[in-house]
Amino acid sequence: MTRPSVTGPKPWDRALQRMSLATRVTLLTSLAVGVTLAVASVAVYITVRGELESSLDDSLLQRARTTAETTALASIEDRDFPRWTLAATDVRIAVVSDQGDLSSYDETEAVRQYVGGNELAVAAASKEFSLRTASIDGTRYRVVAVPISPVEALVLAQSLEPTYGTLDQLALVAWLVGIAGVVLAGFAGWAVATNGLRPVRRLTEAAERVAATDDLAPIVVTGDDELARLSGAFNKMLRALGASRLRQSQLVADAGHELRTPLTSLRTNLELLTQAETSGGLPADARAELLSDVRAQIDELSTLVGDLVELARDEPIQRQVEPLDLAEMVDAAAGRVRRRAAEGVQIVVDAEPWLMMGEPVLLERAVTNMLDNAVKWGPTGARVLVDLHRGVLTVRDHGPGIAARDLPHVFDRFYRSPEARTMPGSGLGLSIVRRTAERHGGRASAANAPDGGAVLTLRLPGRPG
Repeated sequence: MTRPSVTGPKPWDRALQRMSLATRVTLLTSLAVGVTLAVASVAVYITVRGELESSLDDSLLQRARTTAETTALASIEDRDFPRWTLAATDVRIAVVSDQGDLSSYDETEAVRQYVGGNELAVAAASKEFSLRTASIDGTRYRVVAVPISPVEALVLAQSLEPTYGTLDQLALVAWLVGIAGVVLAGFAGWAVATNGLRPVRRLTEAAERVAATDDLAPIVVTGDDELARLSGAFNKMLRALGASRLRQSQLVADAGHELRTPLTSLRTNLELLTQAETSGGLPADARAELLSDVRAQIDELSTLVGDLVELARDEPIQRQVEPLDLAEMVDAAAGRVRRRAAEGVQIVVDAEPWLMMGEPVLLERAVTNMLDNAVKWGPTGARVLVDLHRGVLTVRDHGPGIAARDLPHVFDRFYRSPEARTMPGSGLGLSIVRRTAERHGGRASAANAPDGGAVLTLRLPGRPG
């Protein structure tokens, strides 16, 4: 059985990974400019060469036709042509017949280097003219042939060395410009990368500072580009982290304060029980009362710990969201509160079905906290009115109401009015109500009824049943 081959990163990828971002930007900028200049240089070179060759062909063909129409060709046939005139212009000239006979100021073997089948075809009237490139004594020539009679053709050969010399100079200039462009692009890319990445370096230094020192001081934001937006988002993250840390510190401090009271009371009662046992024990009534007080303190402590656990995490570990009827949950919570409420307390429920997606445990706890709060503040024998219509749950008591100074803070963590400090509770119940509303896309509010008593309202999205 063949084992699958595992290929690691390629050498080029490993090299790129080891480079800094500024180096990669510089390299890519230089590469892009180099490719662009290379393509542009090749295009210019091909275009110029084509234009020069086309211009040379047109000029050479025009001269050949003009020469063919003159009477000076007899001088060539008589070898009485002034050779220096053609040598000065770097042009070779010959007359060829359809039988291959040659007349030229050059030697016959030299002429044969640039007279061939194409020129014989023109002399035989098979072609109107011919143009081609030939090598004469190691030098490139452009050769043109035009007819001068039904059985003869004029052949002109123009040296291409000046043309290719110009092209060579053009290629050299293109190389020099390309190299200079790549070098300049490298410096420009390095400058742009160095300056453009300065905010990124500040972000990196800020992140390293936070990791090393826990210092959440924001960084300076300049400009309004994408990097400035990134810096602003980083500052928002730092502020959110600072606020979260502050809430956690406050929660720990408040939790320690709230836990100290029931723990101290519980320890005191247990010490009394221990001392009483060593000294002969307590009367049955006193012992039962003390044990009842211990159980109540344990229940209060358990409720407080549960509230702290729920409020300490910003998100639950696993959200158990399912379809439910809020009216059924209100009825269940009312029944539970009735069983533990003082004798004579009436909880009147008027609820219509309201279907929604939510977390049953969290919603039931929030509704129960609203009812417990109403029962705690209502006078003995008073009614607690619970109403649910179109997703708006209101719980009203007939107690003293909420003082104006306390109304904005009733949903704050651990907030307890001066009147509530002598009553059981931790100040977390209504905080859970507001948290539940926010997690379900709703809203919690508190107000006073016109004829007395407090009204707590919980609005939750859903649809009628």
